[in-house]
Amino acid sequence: MSRHADVTLSQGSASLSNDLLRLEASLRPVGEASPRFADALGTDKRWAIVLAGGDGKRLLPMTRVVAGDDRPKQFCALVDSDTLLEKTRKRAERSISPERTLFALTRDHSRFYLKESGIRASQRIVQPCNKGTAAPIVYGLLSIEKQDRDAVVAVLPSDHHYSDEAAFTRALNAAFDAALRFPGSVILMGGRARGAETEYGWIELGDAVGGGSSTAWRVRSFHEKPPAPVAQRLFDNGALWNTFVMVGRVRDFIDMVGAARTGLLKAFPQEHLWNGSEARLEEWVYSRIYNTDFSREVLSTQTDRLLTLPLEIGWNDLGHPERVLDVLQSAGQSPWWMKEWQAMKRPAARAAAAAGTSEAAVA
Repeated sequence: MSRHADVTLSQGSASLSNDLLRLEASLRPVGEASPRFADALGTDKRWAIVLAGGDGKRLLPMTRVVAGDDRPKQFCALVDSDTLLEKTRKRAERSISPERTLFALTRDHSRFYLKESGIRASQRIVQPCNKGTAAPIVYGLLSIEKQDRDAVVAVLPSDHHYSDEAAFTRALNAAFDAALRFPGSVILMGGRARGAETEYGWIELGDAVGGGSSTAWRVRSFHEKPPAPVAQRLFDNGALWNTFVMVGRVRDFIDMVGAARTGLLKAFPQEHLWNGSEARLEEWVYSRIYNTDFSREVLSTQTDRLLTLPLEIGWNDLGHPERVLDVLQSAGQSPWWMKEWQAMKRPAARAAAAAGTSEAAVA
């Protein structure tokens, strides 16, 4: 084949490749970026830790109706045909390459997470048991730091619902940008409060930093699951709910953990960190770790290292049956299992009403 023919074929291949890229972009949902596109924009330092190792005990009565077994909520399709974990995976991939997204899982859930076809074995961090949120976050951070000391990390829970996924993607990208603009700080995404919720963490806002569209707020104080009077005061004063979505430079995260709980950083030997293939943590490693809540033990003690960005869309932590029902009602959805759930709850409601009537009669 002549040199001229080689050049012509090369130009034709390049043209076809460009056409395919344009077609891919035109078909991609708004706000979604492929990993190749994200890297071309200089975001190849982005990493994610997806928290998917919880037991979901409070939602277990509902998930039994939905799935017919005792699987935790992240492995259930509660809102549409995707499990909550699959929705989170897709959410992460709109901003972060799969090669740099780690999923913290628990060994006893293997029969469920192995069915999550979108998650590769190389992305899995398998804990021997659930020791709270701090252990998988710290293990993930140390593993990422070993791979890339300049990484910027997002921590994403796997039981969330957002009213507008494209808007969430824009907000997450803004949090990555803020983490770079404000070195030394970890960015918390705060949800607009809709009531005096006592089961959420609350963020009291301090002074604004930055300006314009890049404005963030210092955290004056952090309250994890406050009593009702405190929650009402926080709501009245315009405090935000803590979504537990966090973004920060890996070194800033690790410095914050070290200031709060130095022992956690020493719990994981370097040779046991994730190295690009599935990590299965040994029992003896976790036997040295207390059950530790990251919000309570780290965030609430390190408010001077935190900044927050308000999330201007609806957010729900699907940790309670009533929250799931609220999301479905807002979306105008009535899945097949809802009637069964309501029928199951009806006798309990009648019994509670009868007990109240009896007490009133005695009084």
